[in-house]
Amino acid sequence: MPVSTSNYIYRMGTAPNTRAAVSQKNKIFGYAVNGGGFQQIGAVSEFGFDESRTIDPVRGVGFGDQIAELVPSVTEPMTLTVNKTLLYAANLFQMFGYKGGIDGLVRSLRHHRWPFDIKQELVFSTIPGQAKQEPTTSMPAGEAAPYALLTIYEGCWMNSYSASFNSDAAIVAENSSVTVTDIVDGTSAYGEYIDSGLSVGVGSAGSGYSYRFSGTTQPTTNAIVG
Repeated sequence: MPVSTSNYIYRMGTAPNTRAAVSQKNKIFGYAVNGGGFQQIGAVSEFGFDESRTIDPVRGVGFGDQIAELVPSVTEPMTLTVNKTLLYAANLFQMFGYKGGIDGLVRSLRHHRWPFDIKQELVFSTIPGQAKQEPTTSMPAGEAAPYALLTIYEGCWMNSYSASFNSDAAIVAENSSVTVTDIVDGTSAYGEYIDSGLSVGVGSAGSGYSYRFSGTTQPTTNAIVG
């Protein structure tokens, strides 16, 4: 049976329009089993991401304690945290597209044979800056699509999953960690010539990019006298 999001559990409420991003407007979608496309994951209590890479210093013998350049190493795979309330008819496995719970036999990470995608929409009703407009799958028919900053997490694998049934609490939480292959916005072309900002060909040294790449002398500052 398809995962249903038409009951009152998934009824939409309102959220304030602020310049600061608020968690009420952060929507997470998975390719739910038998759903025919992305569906919003209900009852998500926490969604987060973590990414890191090593920065190695280049030094020269005889030049004292001086760093010639910092060289970024390869980026470690991004890790997502997705925690939600356990539902009888839509557990986390099912929301990620696996046939678990009432839809199949998947009960463990060892049953995952294929990767999945996750879509994030950070929604706002007015535009504080440039953004892409994308109709959300949770909007009623005929309603105007809000603006959203889209992020697609491609080729995801769950690397941890846990749930705890406690005697002193009724709510059961599913806790998961997801490793991501790639991150895109869903529409732009990525590659060597991506416009990521701070380009040497744009602006002047110190305002558009670092003085280290200007090919000129280092910046001077006025001494503080007092």
